[in-house]
Amino acid sequence: MTERFPEHFTGNFTQQEPIPDEGIAAALEVLQSGRLHRYNLVGDAPGEVSLLEQEFAAQMGAKYCLAVASGGYALACALRALGVGPGDRVLTNAFTLAPVPGAITSVGAEPVFVGVTEDLVIDLEDLAAKAGRADVLMLSHMRGHICDMDRLMEICDAAGIRVIEDCAHTMGAKWRGTWSGRHGVMACYSTQTYKHANSGEGGLLISDDDALMARAIMLSGSYMLYERHLARPPVEAFEAVKYVTPNISGRMDHLRAAILRPQLRDLDQQVARWNALYRVVEDGLRGTPGLTVVERPEAESYVGSSIQFLLLDWGEGQVEEVLRRCAARGVELKWFGGAEPVAFTSRYDSWRYAAAERMPESDRVLAGIVDMRLPLTFTEADCALIARIIRSEVGAVYQGG
Repeated sequence: MTERFPEHFTGNFTQQEPIPDEGIAAALEVLQSGRLHRYNLVGDAPGEVSLLEQEFAAQMGAKYCLAVASGGYALACALRALGVGPGDRVLTNAFTLAPVPGAITSVGAEPVFVGVTEDLVIDLEDLAAKAGRADVLMLSHMRGHICDMDRLMEICDAAGIRVIEDCAHTMGAKWRGTWSGRHGVMACYSTQTYKHANSGEGGLLISDDDALMARAIMLSGSYMLYERHLARPPVEAFEAVKYVTPNISGRMDHLRAAILRPQLRDLDQQVARWNALYRVVEDGLRGTPGLTVVERPEAESYVGSSIQFLLLDWGEGQVEEVLRRCAARGVELKWFGGAEPVAFTSRYDSWRYAAAERMPESDRVLAGIVDMRLPLTFTEADCALIARIIRSEVGAVYQGG
């Protein structure tokens, strides 16, 4: 039974912080100029987009960066740059969101789903078993959980698998001190509103490979203006691809780049703030009967912009009752175990355009995953209250109340 007058959370789980004043001023300057298109420049002015690419490449320790219209576009662009096309197979996570299998099928390829563990990372034993079925892995660091990247790369290197990292949820995270996105041949980031930098929509693609990035820049719609990019390969890298690479326009504009640049400069501070909120919720949930906290490995420097916990082996009705009771007290939880996708949640069998073999062990994990955003508009006191509410309602349902 819950208390007679239960605590209630009144915050908003979709409310982001305002754009920094520096970003607003830069955006206003772009608007006043009327020059929003990335190649609409005056003289030798580099423009906001090229500066963003140069700065993010340096921040991530990458040679090259390309700014594009969305994280999903970055994923599909990376696949095309690697030459993935109709009839090919691409390994990817069973626990991910729709843009990942969507990007794979958008180029005519077929996703091959790899299982998920109770740590919410890709199942490396399942990956090793399926390694011979494709030569590309689109690895989703879903909800910010990073697997043992050393072991993953051993498996992929031995099998000749090229890795594209989907870092939509791990911008600013590291594995053993290496930035997320610096293990594979290409990495994709999102700057959609609910990610770690907010331009409404947007994406960033990084690589150290001259040929791959030259193709990506041509694919993005550079026409023959690639020399205007600051974070690009040498112009010689474009000679072999510039006439045979289709233009699939997906450029970022100066307005979004202007908004993003000051946010990315503050990324380390934002990560620290997210992690402080995360730890408050994590500590408040630990020890709740029937609830499993997902423990983070020491090798992982994560970004706690959302938190997940497991209600393993609970009945569907019980999980739905927890969600209902928490929602009645102002706490919005998402569940990845539902038979039908809801909002941003989905399972590997939700995408009927992609054939999927059943994975009973992964199904058990997915049926227990509960997810919650932690926007930076929350305070640590808010997070302590949220944890008390979740703990109370999980306990009540678990005990049959």
